[in-house]
Amino acid sequence: MIDTILSAAKRNERSVVKFLRDLIAIKSVSSHEEEVVSRIREEMENCAFDEVTVDPMGNILGRIGTGARVIAFDAHVDTVDVGNPRNWTVDPFRGAEKDGIIYGRGACDMKGALASIVHGGKLIQQLGLGGDYTLYVVGSVQEEDCDGLCWQYIINEDGIRPEAVVITEPTDLGVYRGHRGRMEIEVRTKGISCHGSAPERGVNAVYKMAPIVLEIEKLNERLTGEPFLGKGTVTVAEIRSTSPSLCAVADSSAIHLDRRLAAHETLDSALREIRALPSVEAAGAEVAVLTYNTPSWRGLSYPTQKYYPTWLLPESHPLLAAGVETYGKLFGGKPRVGRWVFSTNGVAVMGMHRIPCIGFGPGNEIYAHMSTEQIPVDNLVKATAWYAAFPGVYFPH
Repeated sequence: MIDTILSAAKRNERSVVKFLRDLIAIKSVSSHEEEVVSRIREEMENCAFDEVTVDPMGNILGRIGTGARVIAFDAHVDTVDVGNPRNWTVDPFRGAEKDGIIYGRGACDMKGALASIVHGGKLIQQLGLGGDYTLYVVGSVQEEDCDGLCWQYIINEDGIRPEAVVITEPTDLGVYRGHRGRMEIEVRTKGISCHGSAPERGVNAVYKMAPIVLEIEKLNERLTGEPFLGKGTVTVAEIRSTSPSLCAVADSSAIHLDRRLAAHETLDSALREIRALPSVEAAGAEVAVLTYNTPSWRGLSYPTQKYYPTWLLPESHPLLAAGVETYGKLFGGKPRVGRWVFSTNGVAVMGMHRIPCIGFGPGNEIYAHMSTEQIPVDNLVKATAWYAAFPGVYFPH
């Protein structure tokens, strides 16, 4: 049967490529995914999914089977924007194909995976690979703005709680088992405004912030971790200030921190480290975790704290073993077992809800968010085969 799956995936190559190019042609930044969700619905229905629904947040869920045991494949449907168009050598919304590679915004992050999981479902239906399980193929929204929010909604509000989830962010066909967490933190100082011609009459909030910035840089050098996921990091991503005019002393200042969390770090530990900095204490600065509260394309707001926990699946977990076994049966040998540098929806699935996750996806994460974003067609075909075969390995007859 494994040979049959791989052969079917190869015959299906042009169909999955066409679908991916259609997806790339539709601009779908966070909170503006309606058109691409509509195209995905059309494809799922053409691929004979048993049921296709769009939830109140705007996530699209394609169901195959009705068994008691539930698993899910997840791919977010939103992308970052193009950035400076002059940095692109191809039209980012054409899905140009050259020498076996498809280029364009979302090619690897992660419309390629979305195309492959939908067509993996198609092969399950065509080849009669279903069993006593239910598979949800999920196209999730708003991930680029707030990773995991979509799955908080799916689990808490849709009432779908799989026993395992495959996150299909790009792994270059490796099998991944985790990544660092992250937080978005703001540090704020207050000052007293006065005329800029006599700054000694006031208190400049930017000057109170300056030593904090320097201590944040030093804090990053002290952070630790473990060999697999790596060390924690913190960096200043933005600095702002306010004043009555450009002829006045700043009466407030704020810095935005991108904090990446190692395996042993938590929200509380990260906040304690910043609040304990001598410059923060001297300035009486406020340290706060930010909140995400942006409406989805369907107008639904689902506020959440911008804390995205670290997750790491144990090496001995049967879900990881099934992912490695599926690769070996299809392609021979052993896949690279690794972790992402960036963050994924796994922060909610496993980080918050303790549902086991692995990662398997086409494309290389180094091209994510770049003007050279690309994905090999061969990766799409192999990923399609893996997604079709995996449920049968994880749920053997």
